[in-house]
Amino acid sequence: MSGVVNTRSAEESACPEILLAIESSCDETAAAVVDSQGHVLSSVVASQDELHQRFGGVVPEIASRAHLSRVLPVIDEALRKSSHALEDLSAIAVMTEPGLVGSLLVGVTAAKTLAMVLGRPLIAVNHIHAHLYACRMTATRNIFPATGLVVSGGHTNLYDCRSAIDYELVGSTIDDAAGEAFDKAAALLGLPYPGGPWMQKMAVNGNPRAFNFPRSFLKDDRLAFSFSGLKTALRYTALGLPGAEEPAPELTPQRISDLAASFQEAVVDVLIGKCRQALSQFKRRTLCIGGGVAANVRLRERLLELQDESGIDVIIAPMALCTDNAAMGAIAWELLQAGQVAPLDVDVTPGLVRHSR
Repeated sequence: MSGVVNTRSAEESACPEILLAIESSCDETAAAVVDSQGHVLSSVVASQDELHQRFGGVVPEIASRAHLSRVLPVIDEALRKSSHALEDLSAIAVMTEPGLVGSLLVGVTAAKTLAMVLGRPLIAVNHIHAHLYACRMTATRNIFPATGLVVSGGHTNLYDCRSAIDYELVGSTIDDAAGEAFDKAAALLGLPYPGGPWMQKMAVNGNPRAFNFPRSFLKDDRLAFSFSGLKTALRYTALGLPGAEEPAPELTPQRISDLAASFQEAVVDVLIGKCRQALSQFKRRTLCIGGGVAANVRLRERLLELQDESGIDVIIAPMALCTDNAAMGAIAWELLQAGQVAPLDVDVTPGLVRHSR
């Protein structure tokens, strides 16, 4: 990749080194083989959506047990699809933070074992930073410094990205993440899990201005997000106020579409507004967007509008790199060149401290 300094000879460069990246931070078991030039040779993701669907959300114990049964087959398939063997690997990368502790431990244990047996360096990767690095992979050029937004089921975070591996958390949600809010809103409207794609689908035929839902902190100088008030507004609008004499109108398909469209527009307004604030505050001209909610079509439309009207260079991770995957573990090459090799007793860091300015 252009952002990685190549110190090898021309002969060595003809055969790039390769690493195996492992991801198990939540409910996706993933492995990928990536070479030192940034080419993704294989990427395998085993989803657990069907296991958690009837619960309306991820059950940590179920997730970790599923990882246990899937991690080795996924690694094996990633190697097979890349046409490489374990002995060909130059390094092992693994997501160690943030995420569900039981899920993280499965991937980290597998990575430690491989690193020890093969005698290869172990690279600890921050899952959230990797989501932003996916934008670097997409651009195939250096895009830093930049403002970064990671918006997913578990995180809604703003970063000042000084380099490919130097990220400062400058703002986050004080309650639900945007993806979590979409899931809970979908459940309230009787839509299946995972809710984000269903909310988007219903919103297509809805009026985004049908309901004037709140945009929390939109006019606040703090780089903070909050979606709990929006969820409450949706609940009262859809189901009626507690103790009200008149029942709420029937949730017809059109009303559900209008509610979904209005809810989605409120979330997107806040995300775009806070990106504008962060870009201005840190005087950046590049905006990187990653995470599962970055796949939302309406958000992508508004981001392109922002680019057209402001001249900001907006880089959105491609669909395949938005949801959890191991290919974005390519950031490990940057960490390796910076000398950031993890000890074999490296631990997982399940939580992420929320912060806002």
